[in-house]
Amino acid sequence: MKIGQLAKRTECQVETIRYWEKEGLIPAPYRSEGNYRIYNEQHLNRILFIRNCRSLDMSLNEIRTLLELKDHPSESCHDINELVDSHIEHVVKRIQALQSLEQDLRNLRQRCNTESDIEHCGILEGLSSDKPHTDAESDTHINGLHGH
Repeated sequence: MKIGQLAKRTECQVETIRYWEKEGLIPAPYRSEGNYRIYNEQHLNRILFIRNCRSLDMSLNEIRTLLELKDHPSESCHDINELVDSHIEHVVKRIQALQSLEQDLRNLRQRCNTESDIEHCGILEGLSSDKPHTDAESDTHINGLHGH
């Protein structure tokens, strides 16, 4: 099947499939005489696996590790369990960071008196302070990183 068909069957964007291929998560497909990429069921299953991992907010490095382990089915599940346990810990930390962010935003919102003008807006004053509202060191999963 061509990339457009694969994208439709997996509900992924063509660009995403090309990116995952470039990142080495998907093996290079066969090329037709017209230089079209031709994918098979193995590609389809691998993309579905990757998509499911991404829906759980796993990083590309985590997915790469899982794929490597999946390609060696006789190994123990120990490493997979450790990876998922680590991901769960990361999610718990993110939830705590988001709850802290929510509280910071609520505190900031309480500073505003809707009767005042913008020049005296408590929110703008709070945002202009030299004190950060959240922990700048918190891992917010930006760029899909876990520190792995």
